[in-house]
Amino acid sequence: MDRRKFHMAVDSRLLLSVKKLIVGLRDVVVSRDCQPENQLKKMRGKPFSAKAIFVLCIASFLAGSLFTNQNWTHPSRAKDNRIAVIPHHVTKLQEVKQDCDPKRKLVEGKPGDIMGEVHKTHEAIRSLESTMSTLEMELAVARTVQSNGQHYSLEKLANHTLQKAFVVIGINTAFSSRKRRDSLRQTWMPKGEKLKKLEKEKGIVIRFVIGHSATPGGVLDRAVDLEDAEHKDFLRLKHVEGYHELSTKTRLYFSTAVSIWDAEFYLKVDDDVHLNLGMLMSTLAKYRSKPRIYIGCMKSGPVLSQKEDKYYEPEYWKFGEDGNKYFRHATGQLYAISKDLAAYISINSPILHRYANEDVSLGSWLLGLEVEHVDERSMCCGTPPDCEWKAQAGNVCVASFDWSCSGICNSVRRMKVVHDSCGEGEGAVWNVDL
Repeated sequence: MDRRKFHMAVDSRLLLSVKKLIVGLRDVVVSRDCQPENQLKKMRGKPFSAKAIFVLCIASFLAGSLFTNQNWTHPSRAKDNRIAVIPHHVTKLQEVKQDCDPKRKLVEGKPGDIMGEVHKTHEAIRSLESTMSTLEMELAVARTVQSNGQHYSLEKLANHTLQKAFVVIGINTAFSSRKRRDSLRQTWMPKGEKLKKLEKEKGIVIRFVIGHSATPGGVLDRAVDLEDAEHKDFLRLKHVEGYHELSTKTRLYFSTAVSIWDAEFYLKVDDDVHLNLGMLMSTLAKYRSKPRIYIGCMKSGPVLSQKEDKYYEPEYWKFGEDGNKYFRHATGQLYAISKDLAAYISINSPILHRYANEDVSLGSWLLGLEVEHVDERSMCCGTPPDCEWKAQAGNVCVASFDWSCSGICNSVRRMKVVHDSCGEGEGAVWNVDL
């Protein structure tokens, strides 16, 4: 095996080991040190204490870190080179364990502080969840960097700082869709300095997502390069564009996005859908404290087994008898996932199966996980008069499109009409408190 690839593989395994360490410590801390005294007595007959397990885990990890430093650093610099991110996580675990110490609480606490201690315990658990999510993001970065043919030491990856964001909005587009992109820039999508300001002040990153043509450097790629030089609003993927490659493109989009931005949510939307950014932010903000969130308009359409059907599924036989329906999943025009799910997709990208339809593929990747499916119907309003009536009633939609066209019919011509009738107003997104 190539030495650099071997190093990268061990880097990934090391991060996974740390994640397992945190999970183990969290279970020990919460189940033992935060239990009532009568439950602790029942556990005294067990051969290992929480403290012993904690010390053993830390010792094992430090031994692994020593091995890593010896293999990844030059001997003359081995004493100076340290992986900053790992001691930070261990320190946080020690602080959490101390906060859950029941003996200390009995001495220092007061009878009226019970609810306060419960709150602290929940905060400690959330802190551990956040730490695990961060490690997943770091591992996702490592995997993506490796797949892109770049090679870095774990120390360099640990010191690599991702750009913070609240949400990354990836607009799926194609080479033939220049007019569609312009219709968005003229309506709900900010451009130029406003786009930069939105990213800097509100943490909202918006990019058109596109790969490359079958002939790299050809006329299609050059046209997009010129457009990007003008607007600076593209995310280019190492992917050959094609309608039947949307599942691959979606998988690669999430993997690439998590290697650049540390966002709370990652969203995919088609370039013929109207968005109200303020309503989108308010909707996502309701779920920011929850792990493993999958938001969209959930559906369960029929599995099409005839080749002449537009959404024909070649692997229809996997879904049972003729006439069966797919499992519940978000419709492909618009959906969002939380950072831990995006990291999961990036980490497991090589073994995630791709079905013919990208929304089905995403649903299948998340089906066997502990994921909260949020059926958010405001993300699939119809075009006027539907979204217009709802806006007049005070229920502004997150997104609008025509089901019959899987997007806004004749979107280049009608996007402004939809925006004028159903838009929330240019200043709405700036008034959202995140």
